[in-house]
Amino acid sequence: MIPTAQTALFPTTLEEFERWEPNDGYKYEWNDGELIRFTGMKRKHLKIIKILNRLFLLTTAHKEGGELICEQDVMLNGIQLRRPDMAFFSDEQIKSEGDEPIPAFCIEIISSNDQINDVKKKIKEYFRHGVRVVWVVLPEEDMVEVYTSVKDVTICLEQDICSAEPVLNDFKISVDDLLK
Repeated sequence: MIPTAQTALFPTTLEEFERWEPNDGYKYEWNDGELIRFTGMKRKHLKIIKILNRLFLLTTAHKEGGELICEQDVMLNGIQLRRPDMAFFSDEQIKSEGDEPIPAFCIEIISSNDQINDVKKKIKEYFRHGVRVVWVVLPEEDMVEVYTSVKDVTICLEQDICSAEPVLNDFKISVDDLLK
C-alpha cells in the first residue's frame, strides 16, 4: 500500500493507472482501487527466467506459436490488473482481437520483499479468473509450489519435478535444475 502523503502523485482510477508512467524505480499492479508497489526483478530472478525461457523453447506450445512472457499486464476483471513474473499465452490468445486474454499458466518468483499474504491473495485471484496452473518459485528456500487449484498444491524440492500440466504437458524441470 502506498503512503497517504504521496497519494496525490499516484493514480486514483484504473484509467489513470493504465496511462501512468512511474519513474520511481518501482513497478505497480492495480487491485480494485489499491495500488500495489513492488521492486523489479533481481539478478537471481533473471537467471531463473533465462532457464524457464530456454525450457519453453523446447515445448510444443512454443512450436505452435505460444509465448512465455515476462510481466505482461493481465486484466483479471475490470478492477484487477496483475503482472505475473511470467505467463503463458497461446498463439490464439496473442492473435485474438477480443477481450484481454487470461493466461492458463503463471509463474511468480518470490523475492525477500514479497509478502506471503499478498502472494496467496494473488493465487486465489488467478484461479478465480481462469488460470489453471501457478508456480510459486521460492529461490531462497530452494522450493517451488505448483498449484493446480487454490486447494491443490504440490511442494517440490531438490530433484522433484515441477510440471505445468495440464496446460503445458512438456514443460517440466527439477527444482535443482531450476534453482542451482
